[in-house]
Amino acid sequence: MSAVLGSVRIVAPARTTRRAEPGARRGATVRARASADAPRDEPLDAVSLPRRRLINLAAATTAFVATQPALAGEFGSDAAMAVMRREGKVRMSDGEWKEKLKDDPYAFEVLRKEATERPFSSPLNSEKRVGTFVCAGCGEPLFASSAKYDSGTGWPSFVEPISAKAVTEVPDYSIVFLPRTEVRCAACQGHLGHVFDDGPRDRTGLRYCMNGVSLKFKPDDAA
Repeated sequence: MSAVLGSVRIVAPARTTRRAEPGARRGATVRARASADAPRDEPLDAVSLPRRRLINLAAATTAFVATQPALAGEFGSDAAMAVMRREGKVRMSDGEWKEKLKDDPYAFEVLRKEATERPFSSPLNSEKRVGTFVCAGCGEPLFASSAKYDSGTGWPSFVEPISAKAVTEVPDYSIVFLPRTEVRCAACQGHLGHVFDDGPRDRTGLRYCMNGVSLKFKPDDAA
């Protein structure tokens, strides 16, 4: 797995399988993915809480540097540290994000603190109209409706993002010893969910398991 934020490429942990880039990206850089038997997003109770712990952040930081030789000698680069701080080109303080996301009680905890919404709680899970799913934080397009499918997990699922640059994928050690691949909006670094290798085999084989509260749906007016 790899994704680009400016000139920074984020690479998944060592315990991964490798799969060629899907769709238009086939033949491009091979990305490592979390293994197919990795656990799906774990739901929280009614009040979502951040899952990342300091020790896991340290482990993810170590893995990030170790798998990116270009950064090994310059860990303090602005681009690398921006990713670790969850800062994209769209940046706000926690207070500003809370104000912007105040219409949904869980949007801030999910997008900015990596919480997970309860399965089957989002109306976007059953959304079937033609259109585009955009980031609920910054409005950037993330997934086309044509990439959506019913995974049966209770979370909106997609076979691929709308473009290679739409999302950033980073190692996630929030479940100790069970590394996963976190998916973020590349523009604001908001947490979207995780990507797994158990998607439809007749398409990309990938399952982008997203939190509905991290997304907004814009129907295609021409449909």
